[in-house]
Amino acid sequence: MNRQAARRSARIAGPDAGVRAIGRSLAVRNFRLFFTGQLISVMGTWMMIVTQDWLVLSLSDDSATVLGLVTALQFAPMLFLSLYGGRLADRHDKRSILVVANLVSGALSMALAPLVITGAVRVWHVCALAFCLGVVNAIETPTRMSFVHEMVGGELLPNASALSAAYFNLARILGPALGGLAITWLGIGPVSVLNAVSYLATVAALLRMRPAELLRGSGTVRDARTRDALRYVAGRPDLLLPLLTVALVALFGLNFQLTLPLLAKTVFHADAGSFGLFTSAVAAGSLLGALAGTRREGRPSAPLVAGAAVAFGTAEALTGLAPGQGGALVLLAVTGFTALYFTQAVNHRVQLGSAPGLRGRILALYTLLLQGSTPFGALLTGRFAARYGARAALVAGGLVSLATGLAALAFLAIRAARPGTDDARARDG
Repeated sequence: MNRQAARRSARIAGPDAGVRAIGRSLAVRNFRLFFTGQLISVMGTWMMIVTQDWLVLSLSDDSATVLGLVTALQFAPMLFLSLYGGRLADRHDKRSILVVANLVSGALSMALAPLVITGAVRVWHVCALAFCLGVVNAIETPTRMSFVHEMVGGELLPNASALSAAYFNLARILGPALGGLAITWLGIGPVSVLNAVSYLATVAALLRMRPAELLRGSGTVRDARTRDALRYVAGRPDLLLPLLTVALVALFGLNFQLTLPLLAKTVFHADAGSFGLFTSAVAAGSLLGALAGTRREGRPSAPLVAGAAVAFGTAEALTGLAPGQGGALVLLAVTGFTALYFTQAVNHRVQLGSAPGLRGRILALYTLLLQGSTPFGALLTGRFAARYGARAALVAGGLVSLATGLAALAFLAIRAARPGTDDARARDG
């Protein structure tokens, strides 16, 4: 063990070693600023998500199809632009891209406020703003994910990535609950203003960073090409399998933006004050899943990724069968834990197995599969829920996710049993 590693081990030793290990990447000043700014900003975003869902359902007479359309428009740009976003992240300064993206997102949120306050808002306004925000997110998401490595380096990457999921889900717990209350107390227009202002927290954090402490390596990759990343993944079964698994699970199972509002309003008839509790229940479980991931120090195995998909599918299907609201909230928390654990396992397996020079583009591919499939998933789930109900949509999504995980486990077992696959077993283990 070198001297630096010995000092690090000494710092986390003692009775509170577990707590210190969970937050060890927060010792990096730039990441600590980023964590704080994102926590505030994402809390505002989740307040707005709940507000937007409530607004759309109110304007469309609780239409699952219209809600599915808005969700599809918000995530459609991921399908077409996220790979380009990854290319931009590999070619240009990530901090500057993130500053511009957050300023534009804040301006778009502010644009909705006067429409709501004056009573002029229509469904097409929400659709247009959702699409524009989706364009920004398609650039911002792969840039933000790859920027984490610049802030903390490869050794702390799993911990910082898990903490990023933790702040996202902590905001996901507080934001929807506050959003539901804010709708009741203030109205939808003021919530849009609060969300717009919250983006300034991330902008301030980015501007206060010390650029000299960012780990930018040899500089940007001016000749970055998307097809290089696609060829790389195609030749790496250990990357291709988890990416295909997350694509199918995201398409059919991870449609909470649609299924949760429908479950809350059409099955359990929740009012605005308790509307956000359903999203918060998923987020509470996801937060625990993120905290579990902070202790990860190595690359997760392929069977662990597939097994996590099985666990998620089982939990989601059971949620759709829950007879009462209390049981549904508990099962939603379990679903959130397994969903986050699965997506983080895929994220870490892909990041820690990829070449550094391709990281932005490969994370863009991960984002494309995880979020770019949402437009199709939202439309399919919306049509399915409109015909068979929100419960059936949850059960169907869970069963497809369960079958996907089982198929991945079967593939791994067959591949490991073939003669001459020692290298494959070593890589997938």
